[in-house]
Amino acid sequence: MPSTQSDASSPPPGAPYYLLNFERALAWLAERYDDVFGADERLFLNAFSRLPQASRALLVRMLMRKGTLFRASRLNYDEIGCSRQAAAPLIALGWIDDAPQLSLDELFGLATRPELLQIFANIPLRKDCRKSDLRDALQATYDTARPYRMWNPHSADCVFDVTIAPLCERLRLMFFGNLHQDWTEFVLADLGVFQYEAVAFAPSSRAFQQRADVDGYLALHACGEALDTLAEGASVEPIVAEIAAIETGNAWLDMRRAKLLFRIGQHCERRQDWDAALAVYAGCLWPGARHRHMRVLERSGQFEAALTAALQAADAPGSEEERQRVARMLPRLQRRLGQPVARAAGARAIERSALVLSRPTAPCSVEYAARDSLSSPQAPVHYVENALINSLFGLLCWEPVFAALPGAFFHPFQRGSADLHAPDFQARRAVQFDACLAQLDSGAYRATILRHLESKAGRQSPFVFWGMLTPELVAQALDCLPAAHLKLWFERLLRDIRSNRSGLPDLIRFWPAERRYELIEVKGPGDRLQDNQIRWLEYCAQHGMPVRVLDVRWADEVQIDGAEAAA
Repeated sequence: MPSTQSDASSPPPGAPYYLLNFERALAWLAERYDDVFGADERLFLNAFSRLPQASRALLVRMLMRKGTLFRASRLNYDEIGCSRQAAAPLIALGWIDDAPQLSLDELFGLATRPELLQIFANIPLRKDCRKSDLRDALQATYDTARPYRMWNPHSADCVFDVTIAPLCERLRLMFFGNLHQDWTEFVLADLGVFQYEAVAFAPSSRAFQQRADVDGYLALHACGEALDTLAEGASVEPIVAEIAAIETGNAWLDMRRAKLLFRIGQHCERRQDWDAALAVYAGCLWPGARHRHMRVLERSGQFEAALTAALQAADAPGSEEERQRVARMLPRLQRRLGQPVARAAGARAIERSALVLSRPTAPCSVEYAARDSLSSPQAPVHYVENALINSLFGLLCWEPVFAALPGAFFHPFQRGSADLHAPDFQARRAVQFDACLAQLDSGAYRATILRHLESKAGRQSPFVFWGMLTPELVAQALDCLPAAHLKLWFERLLRDIRSNRSGLPDLIRFWPAERRYELIEVKGPGDRLQDNQIRWLEYCAQHGMPVRVLDVRWADEVQIDGAEAAA
């Protein structure tokens, strides 16, 4: 697809920007998805192009708004004119229903409180009652849906229901490969709010390879919505059965299925429905499902089965996270069953120190308070948390991260590759990543990072935190962070991107004159280290990196504790 910015510079006379963008998307889909389209999609594309501009614009305006129900009187757009006149061709095609059956809740969503008081003027209601109270008072009496003109016979207004919306949602899914992005992406890109890397993907690049893939995605999405709205105490079995019946044959959709099953397992755990949770986790391939299965065995009193599963996982852990959790779980199970407790290999000790500070007069996080206390002109301290190391990685490895491989990029508004969290993400780009990391051995990495810092500034990336990066911070980092340490961090990131992009220490302190640094994890009163933080701290300590935990306490609390101890 050509650049949205260049196309927008010379639109057809009178063509609204949003309509032009929607038509670009349809052209993009027609070029790439003809073999996946059904008769309905082809009919829509053909009929849409023949509609008057006002009708096309009205439909797109409604598609860009929330919901499918709209009052004609509130569809006021200068470029469209009379909404009823513009809607007439859409009604004739059956794409809009101008007399939909409205439930009481739907009516309340469309009408203001004064209008509702007028509609139900014959009902004895308090004039000062809230809209929600008004609805509750009417719920039992008005339980039948009816057209707007029957709800409000004295109004000349009407309500439009966009019945073509599900088909257009399907087209939106096919374009973006997801349902969380919408047509406003075009507008935000035109305005420069978001900038995306220009990936030279082939015309054949697309999110779905066959119609069944689109059907499978939508079916899984519907199951997720059913889980979100599941009534208290209702069984998950119908949803699980529905998921099992969805055939995909697509590795990407299989992972979406696994993630949804993991969510269902968590839902069952919260309800303490152990049998259902065990059944779901047993067939789930989402990372962490095996550990959750062990925990449910333990929580349901099946200690021997839990120990057997934990020992198997300890022999072949699926990740650092699972190794950590199983190591914590095994002694507990062994003690419970009266078995000898195997002594785990001790992790390298993490340096820990304390800092007492005056409580800030203005609201301030403990991390910022510690940063300001520690920082000096000779040794500046920056609050970076996960941002700095991820950003340096993203700047060095920009090309492999945005490599146009099959199934990675399929539309112009992607922040990152669609397979970013796939198990083979690194393996598919191994040659490119190896070439980037080799620059850390040759010294060429500095020029690459600085070049991308300038040439890619502001472009969306799953790794680069542009709002945090400053020339001063990057310069200090490149001067003070040894290339060998950067390489170790980057290699760990690539081993498990999903887990290892977070958990890095809060602060970094530089000594520019000495070209050295220190990582500092800040913990306030009552705060404790999270598992992913422990894994990063242990990794850094294992490789001889300067890292410590700083326990911050407020001076007024220390004084109170001291006074109580003296008493």
